[in-house]
Amino acid sequence: MHPLETYLAEISTLRGATKETSGYPALANLLNTAGHTLKPKVKCIIHPKNSGAGIPDGGLFTPEQLKKHDEDGIFGELIPARGVIEVKSVGEAIADFADSEQVEKYLEHYG
Repeated sequence: MHPLETYLAEISTLRGATKETSGYPALANLLNTAGHTLKPKVKCIIHPKNSGAGIPDGGLFTPEQLKKHDEDGIFGELIPARGVIEVKSVGEAIADFADSEQVEKYLEHYG
């Protein structure tokens, strides 16, 4: 099965669950499958520690980043090399969220 099909199948079983957070494992699996094909590879970590701009729903890290830090202190100082993720419900308009203070803080902090 294609990774996107797997993701959609997993998401479809979550009806009635918490809208945003219940889909995080399926999203991380999809992004990790895609990230494994990239050079350098990219790993999705759900809820990396707040490094100064709030807690994003996910961070996209390279293996080089992850192996250079110990597990206890890794996310407090580490900026995800490939960006951060913010998940919203399908009912929310991207245009409304794109101009939000949260996105502004993420862009300023994470680039």
